[in-house]
Amino acid sequence: GYTICSGSYDKTIRIWDIETTKQFNVFKGHDNYVWSVKYGSNELLNTILSGSTDKSVRLWDIRSCRQIQVFNGHTDSANAVEYSPFVIKNNIGNSNVICSGSRDNTIRFWDVRLNKNELYMIKGDKKDYGITCLKFIVLKKKVNTKNATYDLNLCYGSCNERKVFLFERFD
Repeated sequence: GYTICSGSYDKTIRIWDIETTKQFNVFKGHDNYVWSVKYGSNELLNTILSGSTDKSVRLWDIRSCRQIQVFNGHTDSANAVEYSPFVIKNNIGNSNVICSGSRDNTIRFWDVRLNKNELYMIKGDKKDYGITCLKFIVLKKKVNTKNATYDLNLCYGSCNERKVFLFERFD
């Protein structure tokens, strides 16, 4: 059937059956409000990603109803979470990357398989109410400039000043 996941002020993530309107899974582990949740895709199909006022980003396994990993590093609420289209190639194979946006005005990228500190951090221009949403958009064209070819994959986060920030990924 079709499902939807929700984050809540009661510190939980819940999966609901859309057809029956009944809840069938509850995930507990955050120490404060859950602001953002996302279903996984591709290799992370059976996962949920969550961000919370407790400053953590967590990865959950839907099948076992258990927390897989906790990513710490934000100094304020993790308001937005997203599965990144970027893949890191390393000696153990391909790695999946997630990212999170925070009220601390940073966007952080994390390697799910290595479970280390963030891979990369983008700091906002100035301190305000921080990053409130994230989205990756893959454009269907390539641009050639000075012998470099790159796809324009855009990530945007909105903040207090109602700005949209665009980040380009170079191949």
